[in-house]
Amino acid sequence: MASDLFGGLGSLMKGLSSLMPQDDPNVRLINIQSEVSSLQKQEVELYAEIGRRVCAQNARQFPEIENKLKLVQANLAETQARLKQAQEQKERQEEERRMEDENRTCPACGNLNPDGVKFCQECGAKLGAKTHCPSCDAKLAPGARFCGECGTRLEG
Repeated sequence: MASDLFGGLGSLMKGLSSLMPQDDPNVRLINIQSEVSSLQKQEVELYAEIGRRVCAQNARQFPEIENKLKLVQANLAETQARLKQAQEQKERQEEERRMEDENRTCPACGNLNPDGVKFCQECGAKLGAKTHCPSCDAKLAPGARFCGECGTRLEG
Protein backbone atom coordinates (compact mmCIF):
# COMPACT_ATOMS: atom_id res chain seq x y z
CA MET A 1 0.00 0.00 0.00
CA ALA A 2 1.46 3.34 -1.00
CA SER A 3 1.78 5.90 1.73
CA ASP A 4 0.31 9.36 1.71
CA LEU A 5 2.62 11.74 -0.17
CA PHE A 6 2.67 14.09 2.82
CA GLY A 7 2.52 11.55 5.66
CA GLY A 8 -0.42 12.26 7.96
CA LEU A 9 -0.87 15.72 6.49
CA GLY A 10 -2.79 14.57 3.41
CA SER A 11 -6.21 15.77 4.53
CA LEU A 12 -4.74 19.07 5.72
CA MET A 13 -3.00 19.53 2.39
CA LYS A 14 -6.22 18.71 0.55
CA GLY A 15 -8.05 21.34 2.59
CA LEU A 16 -5.36 23.90 1.86
CA SER A 17 -5.26 22.92 -1.81
CA SER A 18 -8.87 24.04 -2.19
CA LEU A 19 -7.58 27.57 -1.58
CA MET A 20 -4.98 27.24 -4.36
CA PRO A 21 -5.49 27.57 -8.13
CA GLN A 22 -7.01 24.28 -9.32
CA ASP A 23 -5.16 24.36 -12.66
CA ASP A 24 -1.77 24.20 -10.87
CA PRO A 25 -0.14 20.78 -11.48
CA ASN A 26 1.06 20.58 -7.86
CA VAL A 27 -2.46 21.18 -6.56
CA ARG A 28 -3.77 18.47 -8.89
CA LEU A 29 -1.12 16.08 -7.54
CA ILE A 30 -2.10 16.86 -3.95
CA ASN A 31 -5.78 16.33 -4.68
CA ILE A 32 -5.20 13.05 -6.53
CA GLN A 33 -2.78 11.74 -3.86
CA SER A 34 -5.32 12.57 -1.18
CA GLU A 35 -8.02 10.73 -3.11
CA VAL A 36 -5.72 7.70 -3.53
CA SER A 37 -4.99 7.70 0.21
CA SER A 38 -8.68 7.90 1.04
CA LEU A 39 -9.51 4.98 -1.26
CA GLN A 40 -6.62 2.92 0.15
CA LYS A 41 -7.93 3.53 3.66
CA GLN A 42 -11.39 2.39 2.60
CA GLU A 43 -9.86 -0.73 1.03
CA VAL A 44 -7.99 -1.63 4.23
CA GLU A 45 -11.14 -1.10 6.31
CA LEU A 46 -13.11 -3.43 3.99
CA TYR A 47 -10.41 -6.13 4.17
CA ALA A 48 -10.47 -5.82 7.94
CA GLU A 49 -14.24 -6.26 7.97
CA ILE A 50 -13.96 -9.34 5.72
CA GLY A 51 -11.30 -10.76 8.03
CA ARG A 52 -13.43 -10.20 11.12
CA ARG A 53 -16.38 -11.96 9.53
CA VAL A 54 -14.31 -14.92 8.31
CA CYS A 55 -12.68 -15.32 11.72
CA ALA A 56 -16.07 -15.18 13.44
CA GLN A 57 -17.42 -17.95 11.18
CA ASN A 58 -14.26 -20.12 11.15
CA ALA A 59 -12.70 -19.37 14.50
CA ARG A 60 -10.41 -22.45 14.62
CA GLN A 61 -9.28 -22.34 10.98
CA PHE A 62 -6.47 -19.81 11.50
CA PRO A 63 -4.82 -20.64 14.86
CA GLU A 64 -1.52 -18.82 14.14
CA ILE A 65 -3.35 -15.63 13.18
CA GLU A 66 -5.70 -16.03 16.14
CA ASN A 67 -2.68 -16.23 18.50
CA LYS A 68 -1.14 -13.12 16.94
CA LEU A 69 -4.48 -11.33 17.22
CA LYS A 70 -4.78 -12.23 20.91
CA LEU A 71 -1.25 -10.91 21.52
CA VAL A 72 -2.03 -7.65 19.71
CA GLN A 73 -5.29 -7.29 21.64
CA ALA A 74 -3.47 -7.85 24.95
CA ASN A 75 -0.83 -5.26 23.98
CA LEU A 76 -3.58 -2.87 22.91
CA ALA A 77 -5.39 -3.26 26.23
CA GLU A 78 -2.13 -2.65 28.13
CA THR A 79 -1.31 0.41 26.02
CA GLN A 80 -4.83 1.81 26.46
CA ALA A 81 -4.46 1.38 30.23
CA ARG A 82 -1.13 3.25 30.11
CA LEU A 83 -2.76 5.99 28.01
CA LYS A 84 -5.59 6.34 30.52
CA GLN A 85 -3.07 6.50 33.38
CA ALA A 86 -1.04 9.17 31.56
CA GLN A 87 -4.19 11.20 30.86
CA GLU A 88 -5.23 10.99 34.53
CA GLN A 89 -1.73 12.05 35.63
CA LYS A 90 -1.86 15.01 33.24
CA GLU A 91 -5.28 16.02 34.59
CA ARG A 92 -3.98 15.79 38.18
CA GLN A 93 -0.97 17.96 37.32
CA GLU A 94 -3.18 20.51 35.59
CA GLU A 95 -5.51 20.56 38.62
CA GLU A 96 -2.52 21.07 40.94
CA ARG A 97 -1.30 23.97 38.77
CA ARG A 98 -4.80 25.44 38.73
CA MET A 99 -4.98 25.20 42.53
CA GLU A 100 -1.55 26.83 42.87
CA ASP A 101 -2.67 29.66 40.59
CA GLU A 102 -5.91 29.97 42.54
CA ASN A 103 -3.96 30.29 45.82
CA ARG A 104 -1.82 33.03 44.25
CA THR A 105 -4.81 34.89 42.77
CA CYS A 106 -6.04 37.81 44.83
CA PRO A 107 -9.60 37.28 46.05
CA ALA A 108 -10.21 41.04 45.99
CA CYS A 109 -8.88 42.15 42.61
CA GLY A 110 -8.05 38.92 40.74
CA ASN A 111 -4.36 39.72 40.24
CA LEU A 112 -2.11 36.64 39.79
CA ASN A 113 0.77 37.09 42.23
CA PRO A 114 4.18 35.35 42.26
CA ASP A 115 4.84 32.39 44.57
CA GLY A 116 5.64 33.10 48.18
CA VAL A 117 3.85 36.42 48.66
CA LYS A 118 1.23 36.73 51.41
CA PHE A 119 -0.37 39.95 50.22
CA CYS A 120 -1.49 41.01 46.75
CA GLN A 121 1.09 43.10 44.96
CA GLU A 122 -1.70 44.96 43.16
CA CYS A 123 -4.12 45.92 45.94
CA GLY A 124 -2.54 44.70 49.20
CA ALA A 125 -5.33 42.25 50.11
CA LYS A 126 -4.38 39.13 52.09
CA LEU A 127 -3.90 36.12 49.83
CA GLY A 128 -5.29 32.71 50.67
CA ALA A 129 -8.76 34.04 51.45
CA LYS A 130 -11.73 31.84 50.75
CA THR A 131 -12.33 31.14 47.08
CA HIS A 132 -15.28 28.79 47.67
CA CYS A 133 -18.45 29.19 49.72
CA PRO A 134 -18.26 27.41 53.09
CA SER A 135 -21.93 26.40 52.76
CA CYS A 136 -22.36 25.17 49.19
CA ASP A 137 -18.73 25.09 47.88
CA ALA A 138 -19.60 27.36 44.92
CA LYS A 139 -16.70 29.35 43.49
CA LEU A 140 -16.71 32.90 44.85
CA ALA A 141 -16.10 36.01 42.79
CA PRO A 142 -13.18 38.18 43.92
CA GLY A 143 -14.29 40.54 46.69
CA ALA A 144 -17.72 38.92 47.11
CA ARG A 145 -19.50 39.52 50.43
CA PHE A 146 -22.28 37.00 49.74
CA CYS A 147 -22.32 33.69 47.89
CA GLY A 148 -23.97 34.04 44.49
CA GLU A 149 -25.38 30.50 44.69
CA CYS A 150 -26.83 30.18 48.19
CA GLY A 151 -26.68 33.73 49.58
CA THR A 152 -24.47 32.89 52.56
CA ARG A 153 -22.86 35.97 54.09
CA LEU A 154 -19.09 35.71 53.83
CA GLU A 155 -16.85 36.88 56.63
CA GLY A 156 -14.23 39.39 55.46
